Amino acid sequence: MIDSYPLLRPWLFSLDPERAHDLTLSNLDRAERWGLLRYLIKQPTPDPRTICGITFPNPVGLAAGLDKDGKHIDALATLGFGFLEIGTVTPKPQPGNPKPRMFRLPAAQGLINRMGFNNDGVDACVKRVRNSDYWQKGGIVGLNIGKNASTPIENAASDYVSAMQAVYEVASYITVNISSPNTQNLRALQGEEMLRSLLGSLHLAREALSDRYGMRKPLFLKIAPDLDANDIKLIADLLMEFGIDAIIATNTTIARDSVQGLKFGDEAGGLSGTPVRIASTRVVQSLKEYLGDALPIIGVGGILSGQDAQEKVLAGASLIQVYSGLIYRGPKLISECASALRK
Repeated sequence: MIDSYPLLRPWLFSLDPERAHDLTLSNLDRAERWGLLRYLIKQPTPDPRTICGITFPNPVGLAAGLDKDGKHIDALATLGFGFLEIGTVTPKPQPGNPKPRMFRLPAAQGLINRMGFNNDGVDACVKRVRNSDYWQKGGIVGLNIGKNASTPIENAASDYVSAMQAVYEVASYITVNISSPNTQNLRALQGEEMLRSLLGSLHLAREALSDRYGMRKPLFLKIAPDLDANDIKLIADLLMEFGIDAIIATNTTIARDSVQGLKFGDEAGGLSGTPVRIASTRVVQSLKEYLGDALPIIGVGGILSGQDAQEKVLAGASLIQVYSGLIYRGPKLISECASALRK
């Protein structure tokens, strides 16, 4: 099967990154509606993995951030992912940060974004998930939730609980995003006092929702790569204490050591792609040391090849997710990673 993405990438990279992102997704939607993607995309061989009571058709997922509102679920599912994570969604719609807010660093195979949880609000996203063929046919859709920028950090738990209540019925699993650097003070929620309070509130809310719907939805936590060993151990202990089902490691980094001197390298926001790979893998390894087999780890950050995917799994991840790698490698990355991880 011919990989046309290397031919398209120079043109896409000539456009503003956010415009190229939106244009690519709209064209994927069009190709999916016309039935073209099934002929253009090589589907991975089934390689099911079961974690948290969910059987994933293959271990390669889409990371949150690429489809924030669930507008492109059916097209993205056709690319061969084993699961999709949609979001981050917030209780109320919000525009995010001012543009420009996304920057490519091709020399480092990196991206910097400061999108700021721009989304149409959780209710609009839930409606789109329900209407997607992929979800209706049993596809695995995780919903990634966050707080509104206008909500004071001390009231963050109310936003997370509200968002969880809204997505609970449709989500295959729910990810609590406390690690984006693009919402003011959000990462403070990774500290002991605030994280304990947040997880306690979510635990109580999930118990009530489990009784209401007669099903217990898995709850994941997504953390930053910029944590030291003490931070990681603290978080690991709290995950066990409050019955969190899995952890996603990691989000983007605020470190800039690897991109100093590059154009856009000093832009504010979260850095992803190859520059975050080592830090992300380090967090996966540390979590595995503390957690053992008690909790599954989903590895994400700097996966641009099948070898990178293997690195995350060897470090302790049960599943992986990709996003920035798709910008640099295109859809072929999905089948390459799935093949590299095949049992």
